[in-house]
Amino acid sequence: MKKYTISLIFLFAAFLVQAQDSKNFIDQNYIEVTGVAFKEVTPDEIYLSVQLNEKDNKGKESLETLERKMLRTLEKLGIDLKEQVTRKDRTSNFQFYFLRRTDVFASKEYTVQVKTAAQAGEVISHLADIGISNIGLERVSYSKEDELKMEVKLMALTNARQKASMLVNALDRQLGTVLHIQDYDNPGISRPRAYEMKIDANSDALYGSRAADAIAFDKLRVETSIQVKFAID
Repeated sequence: MKKYTISLIFLFAAFLVQAQDSKNFIDQNYIEVTGVAFKEVTPDEIYLSVQLNEKDNKGKESLETLERKMLRTLEKLGIDLKEQVTRKDRTSNFQFYFLRRTDVFASKEYTVQVKTAAQAGEVISHLADIGISNIGLERVSYSKEDELKMEVKLMALTNARQKASMLVNALDRQLGTVLHIQDYDNPGISRPRAYEMKIDANSDALYGSRAADAIAFDKLRVETSIQVKFAID
């Protein structure tokens, strides 16, 4: 019975402390603002999808020959074949053979990673020169995404303080300490739909000296909002 009574006392005491803290917070003069921030960056990880199809070169050269030419071309452009080129699992189109009774053509697909739009333009242009034009943009990303998200959060906090300070100063009061911070979300990178578009390697702009300027990517955008309560002195 004593243990039960002691437990109730401790529970009641804890409730009083919590209630008192809550009351103290509510009784304070404070201002609540929402800080917002965003930043746009140019993607520095660009992944190109390159498809080699035996059907496109039937009667000209084998798929293996075209593959070797592609790898040599990429190497000449300074592409690290081990680090920046990945072969995907891709088989012959047997499904279409059984459905349409057509010839069976082998195909291979690679992912080539570059860092800039200019490099992407060079890859597309030089591969087009050797007869490889089935190239698409697989995805884009930013290598320092975590650091970028944290930077935007800090920008949002700074924005909140500036906003609160401006409002409080207009009333001839001073901004006090931070009472509460509500971080609603984890900033995400917004990728425009344009990055999914097919890159047309047959365009005249992708040949010669204009190749590096023929491709551009929209910037990636990171934005967030943070709610902050400041005391008013």
